[in-house]
Amino acid sequence: MTELATYPVDLEPFRLGGPAERRAVAEEIDAACRATGFLVLTGHGVPAAVVDRWMEASSEFFALPVEEKQRWVVEEPTANVGYTALGQEALAYTLGEETPPDLFEALTFNREDAVGPVFDAMRAFFHPNVWPDRPAGLRDAYLAYETELRALSHTVLRAMELALDLPPEWLVDRNRNAVITTRSINYERAPGSPEPEPGQMRLGAHTDYGVLTLLAADDVPGLEVRRDGTWHPVSVAPGTFVGNIGDLLARWTNDRWQSTLHRVVPPPAGLDGSARRRSIARFMDGDPSLTVECIPSCVTAEHPARYGPVNAGEWLVAKIVGGRTRELVDQP
Repeated sequence: MTELATYPVDLEPFRLGGPAERRAVAEEIDAACRATGFLVLTGHGVPAAVVDRWMEASSEFFALPVEEKQRWVVEEPTANVGYTALGQEALAYTLGEETPPDLFEALTFNREDAVGPVFDAMRAFFHPNVWPDRPAGLRDAYLAYETELRALSHTVLRAMELALDLPPEWLVDRNRNAVITTRSINYERAPGSPEPEPGQMRLGAHTDYGVLTLLAADDVPGLEVRRDGTWHPVSVAPGTFVGNIGDLLARWTNDRWQSTLHRVVPPPAGLDGSARRRSIARFMDGDPSLTVECIPSCVTAEHPARYGPVNAGEWLVAKIVGGRTRELVDQP
């Protein structure tokens, strides 16, 4: 397989430059979102130490005994927080495809600042986090990471606003009350483990549900993106973030931008010894109270609106429940 032709985007000129530099970055993001929906972000300003600290804290948790990790399982399918044990999800179900369970475990957190009347009215979407006893400093490491990633996500949204000819803060304002889910994922194959079942993935083929995903990961093969009927590997170079848009933003842009199918494949068959891939995915899944309709600048006589209005909260619940309960999801 050939490596996907990803679009590197240096955000530093957008963060620090003037109007011409910001416009150039916006055009790069527009090109990437039109072509693949995936972009590789550099110049983002997120300190490597903050990323490493959260990655290592998550790894220490995953190294704990299974019975201790199981204490932090939250059974409510729509809660989307806490520990997810190996084999408990199958993301291909969110696309209406039946597959064996995925080969990953995860630790998931909601936003900690979901307080006040606005969030109380949508409490089902903002389940309180559960914080494991070990390792020490886990919560502080997460909060430091979330602070940096929130700033990065707003930078990307502002560049997207410029690309879509939207007023300043249009996307940022509509995502201030968004569901934010940060998921540390551990794909680990212990020595002597059985080979995967036919069609079994570390993470099944899926598109992301919401607006914007930002991914940090080990530089270990596994991530693949589907383009032109073919699966292409994607590398995550040290110090970079992979950004990709979700289904809601694709609908919002009337398919001007792509929400692209992707998966994480198992290690090669017959591999001796252990194999591990770690990643941190931060999902911005939209304000649950928001009605998403095609952005006017993305609708023309040649490209009329392809989608009617959809409630972001209803959309998100269907996707989350499908993946966690392994119930097939009908596509709107």
